[in-house]
Amino acid sequence: MTPTALVFRAGRMTLRIRRRSLVVGTVLLVTAAATVVLALTIGAGGIPLPSLLHALAPDAAPAERLVFEWRGARAVAAVLFGGALAIGGAVFQTLTRNPLGSPDVIGLGAGSYAGVIAVVMVGGSGFLSTALGAFAGGLVAAALVYGLAYRKGTHGFRLVVVGIAVGAILRALTSWFTVKADLDAALRAAIWDAGSLYGMTWPNLAAAAAALLIVTLAVPLAARRLPLLDLGDDAATALGLRVEPTKAFLVVLGVAATAIVTAVAGPISFIALAAPQIARRLTSGGTSLTASALVGAALLGGADLVAQHLIPGVTLPVGGVTVVIGGTYLIWLLIREGRKT
Repeated sequence: MTPTALVFRAGRMTLRIRRRSLVVGTVLLVTAAATVVLALTIGAGGIPLPSLLHALAPDAAPAERLVFEWRGARAVAAVLFGGALAIGGAVFQTLTRNPLGSPDVIGLGAGSYAGVIAVVMVGGSGFLSTALGAFAGGLVAAALVYGLAYRKGTHGFRLVVVGIAVGAILRALTSWFTVKADLDAALRAAIWDAGSLYGMTWPNLAAAAAALLIVTLAVPLAARRLPLLDLGDDAATALGLRVEPTKAFLVVLGVAATAIVTAVAGPISFIALAAPQIARRLTSGGTSLTASALVGAALLGGADLVAQHLIPGVTLPVGGVTVVIGGTYLIWLLIREGRKT
């Protein structure tokens, strides 16, 4: 009988990987890498596939280097940001124990965006200031949602409903800020609101990647705790998990993953909602941050390709494409949940 899992041992450490998860993860990784290659090779001015590696060499033609400079940063950003959004979605769907409990649904994305707008309105610019504003806005939104939903504990459905209300209020505030701002600030805010990777540069990507590296270092610690929280608070406590400190740690992790992307690219919706649920179905297992991140990377990488090449000569905001994809998925999810209940 073929074993269902592979076991790797190094000293006292043992790593067990299900074969299905390994196969699915490999396919998703190849798919995400393929979106980067396609972004560099297809379309007008694309680098021919045989010359792709040469474009990285010091003696590459100026045209090849220019394509790599313009398209490469955007393609890599789509993959990294999709993975980060999916991690945030997996964390909050586990905390709320609800497939609708992603940051963009429960108001945390709106909080991060409000933080960015507040920084822009007071004249702030640059990655550090907008990232701090997005992180602070996301934490404030999380505190509001948790505080308003808490009634001798928190229930997933109540968190989702309160989060939708808080998100609506925050979006109204950002609209008011935009109306009151001067024209230049309002235009910058409007571009952010669309959720776009247009104009992504390697320096901006490097700053975001450095911040996401810190988030990534916390992922293994979170990954060991999420399956316990999936069992429920009482069961997790009985197994020795300190539930409330763990939840606080996961909230900070999820907000940070979402806020970093929002600070650079604006609110890109529905990747955080769809990716963790797709990963669950592909792996036939519980919540997996790694599988969710790989699905998110492939989804946003593919959505950005559609945004660039769906209409010849027109580049759409990637946030508009993810809204269409995610909206279709949300309708299917609501119908499915309705049939179950």
